[in-house]
Amino acid sequence: MEPFEFDFGPVNSKKMARPPLGVHVLDYIFPTADKRKWYKGFTLVLTFCAYTSYHLSRKPIGVVKGVLHHNICTEIIGNQGVDTALLNDVDSKDDAGPCWVPFEKSDYEQLLGALDYAYLFAYALGMFVSGHIAERMNLRYFLTLGMLLSGFFTVCMGFAYFLEIHSYSYFLTIQIIGGLFQATGWPSVVAVVANWFGKGRRGLIMGIWNSHTSVGNILGSIIAGTFVDDAWGWSFVVPGLIIAVMGMMVFFFLVVYPSDVDCEPPVQNSEEDNGHPDLSEQPAISFLKALLIPGVIEFSLCLFFAKLVSYSFLFWLPFYILHNVDGVDDTQAAYLSTVFDVGGILGGILAGYLADVSGSSGIISFIYLIISAPLVFIYNFFGRTSYLMNIVLMCITGFFVNGPYALITTAVSADLGTHPSLHGNSRALSTVTAIIDGTGTIGAAVGPLLTGMIAPHDRITWIYVFAMLSAAEIIGALFLVRQVYKDIRSRRNKGLAYQPINDAGSDNDVTGVYPERL
Repeated sequence: MEPFEFDFGPVNSKKMARPPLGVHVLDYIFPTADKRKWYKGFTLVLTFCAYTSYHLSRKPIGVVKGVLHHNICTEIIGNQGVDTALLNDVDSKDDAGPCWVPFEKSDYEQLLGALDYAYLFAYALGMFVSGHIAERMNLRYFLTLGMLLSGFFTVCMGFAYFLEIHSYSYFLTIQIIGGLFQATGWPSVVAVVANWFGKGRRGLIMGIWNSHTSVGNILGSIIAGTFVDDAWGWSFVVPGLIIAVMGMMVFFFLVVYPSDVDCEPPVQNSEEDNGHPDLSEQPAISFLKALLIPGVIEFSLCLFFAKLVSYSFLFWLPFYILHNVDGVDDTQAAYLSTVFDVGGILGGILAGYLADVSGSSGIISFIYLIISAPLVFIYNFFGRTSYLMNIVLMCITGFFVNGPYALITTAVSADLGTHPSLHGNSRALSTVTAIIDGTGTIGAAVGPLLTGMIAPHDRITWIYVFAMLSAAEIIGALFLVRQVYKDIRSRRNKGLAYQPINDAGSDNDVTGVYPERL
């Protein structure tokens, strides 16, 4: 059997620009006979680092939550007759106190959860429109601007510590604006990779490349955890500066199109060979038409619940560890939470490999989701028994929780891109991307919000949180039942031959991918 291949499809192939200044430096330092191969590898690494910095700058809020409100704050508030001024004194950065106004009150979980929701809702809104804006701009400029402004507003969160800002409106506003600019990342890096890479192995390669999400989370936890106990402002400032510096690297070194450096474009599925018009001249399809493509709604809703669980861990796991694992401080909780992302990297890579081997992304995602449902409960009940048990269960949970999230946002997109009605239309694929990833990001906003509304403060209330996460995994799996049935029917009818899960009865072989991600 021939190895399964996928096709990114050309994106904005008719737009060309002069190469960035850094290219001349690269050509001088690294002269090579195979220029195209070298730049393909360099572009893959640069986009990996760029999106790693995006996730790196998103992590600090999850790490700093334990400092914004410590348990001792609740004890102080519980004592009758306590003057509010005492809390204002206690939270001073000079005193290194246990809480930071306005998060000293008993409803601090709702306040922190609302910050997550505001950020992610703005991010979801930005995802629905950023892809369309990027198509009309130079991608290098668009990505650079987004990274610089994302870094600026991340730094602004840290300035609240140094300037002693205690306005909840300030925190909320910064989160909303920062979320909008964070949405510039994924459409841009995917479009650039699409311009350089044609056919290739779908699941394994993209599973490795998409580990930038977990790598960013790990680095963000380590960096934020280094400063959180001494001066939590630096937990935001340092990641903000890193993404800004990476933005300048993108400006000086990112080559958007192979033609910009006199390289041949990748071999794509030629629409001319199939009697179709040039892809660059095809009009964008409507939102409704993209929504009605078989498989889009199911995978969008599944991603909604998959991201709900994944982002609940992203924003609340350090806080959970701090309050449920004995002998752990804020820094240790931040470091320990990275184990979840280590498991997520391995789970995403294996899911991609299994999708390559089986040709059944729906079945692989379904299995991961079903296994994840009891695992989150097991982690909550047994993870607190010992430090070692927490690490082992956290890694296994991350493995299965992040597996379908990674698979749907990459490999499944290839399946959806093969639907005959698209005819390899790259603009249609970008619309499908916006629908799937935008829907998933709304789920990413809902999860942390619900966690904050449940207001977990003891072991009983944390059970409610993990019950919600377990239910979300099951619901997500239920949305894939029809796709699983099509996978099974396709394999039964055609043996091991690959058949797109979104059109199991079609003989068309139109390949294309435009993966999507938060």
